[in-house]
Amino acid sequence: MISGAEAHGMYAQKEVNSNTRVRVGVGIVIRNAEGAILLERRSDNGFWGLPGGRIEPGESILQTALREAKEETGLTITLTRLLGVYSGPEYRIVTFPDNVAQLVDILLEAVIVAGELVCSSESTELRFFHPEDFPPEVEIVPPARLPLWDIANKLIGVIR
Repeated sequence: MISGAEAHGMYAQKEVNSNTRVRVGVGIVIRNAEGAILLERRSDNGFWGLPGGRIEPGESILQTALREAKEETGLTITLTRLLGVYSGPEYRIVTFPDNVAQLVDILLEAVIVAGELVCSSESTELRFFHPEDFPPEVEIVPPARLPLWDIANKLIGVIR
């Protein structure tokens, strides 16, 4: 597991250049029947975040969201709306072992259709939170902080 200091290093503001890649992904706000939102504690760094991941070549946004939800949570979902698009470099320039990338995330809302909640190898814990009970910001993976703040403040359709 990556320590908090190392994880922050992954997300520390960096200089971008022509070698910086742009990586597009989806973040999924999965709500249960009570309206609480599913967060996962990531196995790579111990931070809480939203289920989701990068769009693979040949995949649509919809296909990515459905695949990532199933892989990371065991749930089958139905997407209900677009919540926002996040591309600002603050906390979105990430150092991976093989490159530096700027993350662009499309945030989608979903409801559960079927399945049983199961952790994947990418998470150590899955838990539903109401926005007023989200974990402290220092425990949330940096790219998820602004989207979760927007959710807690009922902002929809944001482009950041």
